[in-house]
Amino acid sequence: MQAFLSGRRLASTLSCAALAVATALAAGGDAARAVPDLLAQPAQANVRAATSLQLSVARAGKRLVSVGERGLVLLSDDDGRSWRQARQVPVSVALTQVRFVSDTLGWAVGHSGVVLHSTDGGDTWQVQLDGVKAAALIAEAARAAAASGDATALKHQREAEGLVQDGPDKPFLSLHFADAQRGWVVGAYGLALATTDGGKTWQSLMGRIPNPGGKHLYAVTLEAGRLLLAGEQGTLIRSTDGGARFQRLTTPYTGTFFGALEVADGGLLAYGLRGNVWRSADQGATWTRIELAQPVTLSAGLRLADGSLLLADESGRLLRGDAAATRFVPLATPLPTGLTGMVQAADGALIVSGARGTNRVEPATLTAEARK
Repeated sequence: MQAFLSGRRLASTLSCAALAVATALAAGGDAARAVPDLLAQPAQANVRAATSLQLSVARAGKRLVSVGERGLVLLSDDDGRSWRQARQVPVSVALTQVRFVSDTLGWAVGHSGVVLHSTDGGDTWQVQLDGVKAAALIAEAARAAAASGDATALKHQREAEGLVQDGPDKPFLSLHFADAQRGWVVGAYGLALATTDGGKTWQSLMGRIPNPGGKHLYAVTLEAGRLLLAGEQGTLIRSTDGGARFQRLTTPYTGTFFGALEVADGGLLAYGLRGNVWRSADQGATWTRIELAQPVTLSAGLRLADGSLLLADESGRLLRGDAAATRFVPLATPLPTGLTGMVQAADGALIVSGARGTNRVEPATLTAEARK
């Protein structure tokens, strides 16, 4: 792989959320040999689970579900005031993101190319996909495309065959489900797959996505009918037809984007390393940088129920912006460093995942005066 894709380079530039990913990538062959055991080993009961590294948090109806290291899944039925460990998780790999489409149906992704599915609000989980199966699907699609003799397709086939040889050592980093049937997962080295039957079967998107060099994809979202992918080296990719065709958006920023959001008035917002926040008012044709007080990496973004926006950075700051994302100000909300994800609870509180578990931010605090 190219030098900029190396695990060590990745580890030196990412926030806490992606650092767990970098560890796996940097481990090389030893990690590849170890992951089958982790895929077969259920998550263990852990008395310190509530304070463990948590990489993502989501709502399942009124319940909250948080996922993190070693396959740990935490559940809260009191708006984040207390947490318990899920009854059954079939893997011990780090889980990087979780999403629910109802109070019962949810999915989680993580290291070793794993996709998990729950039908009971996160209490129990089943494996729908792993890195071995994902690589085989990608290679099969690449071989079919290469049969035409197209040079680009032939190159993609060679890369896909390399995924098979590497084994299940590459993580999924993000997922989005539009409903109980349609979903997308993306990850390291450009991994990208889709399902139209709730995860029973998956199809490779890698031959359709303009992502030369297989840049890491850190986020996938679907808003206003548009699918957005965000990744390293200024990568922003959009589909307006559910993933049939993709278009690369040109941005003036060449660093990593960890997320992107649709904002009011048809705009786009992308955020990432060193406090970079970029806004487009014309669907990606032109971009303006939003200046923040500190150049600290932004690790998560969220639209609140009232339409306003929140960004979280790795120092523990929350920054609140208007619905059109024209300005952000820091909130007077001291939180631990290493924030990784956010969701709004049923009672309006903000639940934040991070290096030391989860934290609850009371609703009134979300409108507190900014720190000087």
